[in-house]
Amino acid sequence: MKGREKRKWGEDEAREMKIGFLQTRPVFGDIWKNTEDAAGEIEKLDCDLIVLPELFSTGYQFRNKAELLKLSEEIDGGYAVGRLKELAKKKKTHIVAGLAEKEGRRAYNSSVLIGPKGVVGLYRKAHLFWDERKIFTPGDRPFSVHKAGRARVGMMICFDWVFPEVARTLTLLGADIICQPSNLVLPYCPEAMKTRSLENRVFSITANRVGKEERVAGKPLKFIGSSQIVAPDGAVLYRAGGWRAEARVMEVDPEDARKKKITPLNDIIKDRRRDLFKC
Repeated sequence: MKGREKRKWGEDEAREMKIGFLQTRPVFGDIWKNTEDAAGEIEKLDCDLIVLPELFSTGYQFRNKAELLKLSEEIDGGYAVGRLKELAKKKKTHIVAGLAEKEGRRAYNSSVLIGPKGVVGLYRKAHLFWDERKIFTPGDRPFSVHKAGRARVGMMICFDWVFPEVARTLTLLGADIICQPSNLVLPYCPEAMKTRSLENRVFSITANRVGKEERVAGKPLKFIGSSQIVAPDGAVLYRAGGWRAEARVMEVDPEDARKKKITPLNDIIKDRRRDLFKC
């Protein structure tokens, strides 16, 4: 690396991490097909961290809670998590996936972080969107950050983007990368996540789906795709299209998310005027 500064972790290549998303087109209710389709794509990828959409194994538009409970799975023993655990171990990678999680008679809209040694972390969606409020139980776990290879990873799900406190909390807990499994139907999130990354100086990965569902009369849903990877300066490193399934992996340096200064005298974390925050 002649002419380049040697960094504390060794050569520059040693610091790079391959992160990405899988944008899918699930078939509602076909857990086996949706999981195997995702697994087949992951098999092809060279990545350290890959993010799958919200409810990737089931599809999104449940008609009622009974249908949701029938299709949701427990974290231990569920087909989708079991298959992803096999993949993570085989490929020595980390996978974030959104799924319908069953616990007794409750069902959560959840995201799980899986590594080579198994389940690393579990997050249950805090801010339920629209009809989700009728059938899912609101998340009951605090936000948390987990080690995933060279990076510290936090999870949020889809509509959590509306609440800036979520991304800020994950940042204060030490997240380098915020992983956001999503089933986006509103057009605002991709642009908003540029701001979430910029105002917190973190990477973000939004994994959305494409396609349509109209399982509830009068409530057709068209998913916007536009999965993306955003840098700590708010730059979109890659954004997918809105109609086809695809995968994308980018090389990043997690250390870039630990530089919180915008100028030599302005640090976005240390400069917060907590003495003036009253709510």
